[in-house]
Amino acid sequence: MALMSQAGSSHCIRSEMIQCKVRYNGFRSIANNMAESKMKEFFGSGQSSWNSLKAMQNLNLDVVDKGERRGHQVIVSASPPTEDAVIATEPLTKEDLVGYLASGCKPKEKWRIGTEHEKFGFEFGTLRPMKYEQIAELLNGISERFDWDKIMEGDNIIGLKQGNQSISLEPGGQFELSGAPVETLHQTCAEVNSHLYQVKAVAEELGIGFLGIGFQPKWGLKDIPMMPKGRYEIMRNYMPKVGSLGLDMMFRTCTVQVNLDFSSEADMIKKFRAGLALQPVATALFANSPFTEGKPNGYLSMRSQIWTDTDNNRSGMLPFVFDDSFGFEQYVDYALDVPMYFVYRKKKYIDCSGLSFRDFMAGKLPSLPGEYPNLNDWENHLTTIFPEVRLKRYLEMRGADGGPWRRLCALPAFWVGLLYDEISLQNILDITADWTQEERQMLRNKVPKSGLKTPFRDGLLKHVAQEVVKLAKDGLERRGFKETGFLNEVTEVVRTGVTPAEKLLELYHGKWGKNVDPVFEELLY
Repeated sequence: MALMSQAGSSHCIRSEMIQCKVRYNGFRSIANNMAESKMKEFFGSGQSSWNSLKAMQNLNLDVVDKGERRGHQVIVSASPPTEDAVIATEPLTKEDLVGYLASGCKPKEKWRIGTEHEKFGFEFGTLRPMKYEQIAELLNGISERFDWDKIMEGDNIIGLKQGNQSISLEPGGQFELSGAPVETLHQTCAEVNSHLYQVKAVAEELGIGFLGIGFQPKWGLKDIPMMPKGRYEIMRNYMPKVGSLGLDMMFRTCTVQVNLDFSSEADMIKKFRAGLALQPVATALFANSPFTEGKPNGYLSMRSQIWTDTDNNRSGMLPFVFDDSFGFEQYVDYALDVPMYFVYRKKKYIDCSGLSFRDFMAGKLPSLPGEYPNLNDWENHLTTIFPEVRLKRYLEMRGADGGPWRRLCALPAFWVGLLYDEISLQNILDITADWTQEERQMLRNKVPKSGLKTPFRDGLLKHVAQEVVKLAKDGLERRGFKETGFLNEVTEVVRTGVTPAEKLLELYHGKWGKNVDPVFEELLY
């Protein structure tokens, strides 16, 4: 099943050639040709403008999905991103795994922006987290009113799909939109607004609101329901064995992230290094999780702090990315050594927690003796790795707290301005070139508590952030899509040096009278 004849110094071969060879395995490129949205800029007012919904109608999001049609609805029976459609009859080689990552390479004109965000649902009357029964009613309502296809696991609705967008549930019921790959930030923000409009239209009738924050501010683990998804049961049992905060990560955190493309192995390396070096800057700019169980927790980003003791075998700052030898092959070596969670077979999750993917490739996985993985298994395994920047067939920037709608547009704007413009990207690489591994790790460790006030060399991280945000703005200007307004949120943060979390703490100690409940109104979508 070798997909590449050899693993040379640069593994980024023409992606369409690889895709021809692997299409039968059922994975498709993240990059689709999207129509340019005609959207008026709406980011000047304090309230979200739903006029941008009209722009969503211009997005070409059509895609054919396999499913069972019931009436006008399609029921999609798939919980993970890929099904076990093909059983491997011969072992995968390491070159196959490298080739899978390399198949993400695409020319600049096909680069897209994919934004994902999570939010906490709560009952208006009690502020308590949504129960699964309420979530099911919400998902069914969105499906029926706005024509989304239902995603089922057994008899339970666990998500929705419409074109290249999907709605999924995190372990504690956090409601996630995984957006379609789009060309511009106007399309990204139109998509976010369309989603929030649809969710709000149904949720308000059910007495449900949604909160944009990075960590559950009021409720303890015992108060959070677990969603009926097989992979989460496996993770819940495994997490306490490898870290003290894994269950908090699963049930009480929310993030916003952006997924971005690369043109070649060399381009991937540049973006990976820039993304890792600056991830603490993004964490500080978007820090928005200062409360735990009704009180200040001592951090500006509790969500980020939680990742420091979740599972260090699959998280962190990946210092090897800065080695001269780094490339697709080295990331494959790293991923092969990350312990497995599960294998998905016949619509069931098989617990393989702590086992080796290398053993699986040799047909020696104790849970499936004599069976070999296919590329779908590899793709699923890659989704169980959680570093600050994650490589799949694109790069994921994973360092930011969830927040209100305006920041959901600012996060992709920040990274697109830096990584999709060659001049800004090179400037970032020049700025961070002499940062040591110890300095990068120091920033990672200290930023969750001290944010932009973290000391760095002869100044503060705030001063680095000011320079970085200017480079992001310059990069967006050179793109020519009039996208710089989406950076207004972070521009204000670096101007004042006050993070969103610090503003919340000021309200808590002042106007709110040391009561955390008003945050549910302050950060209500």
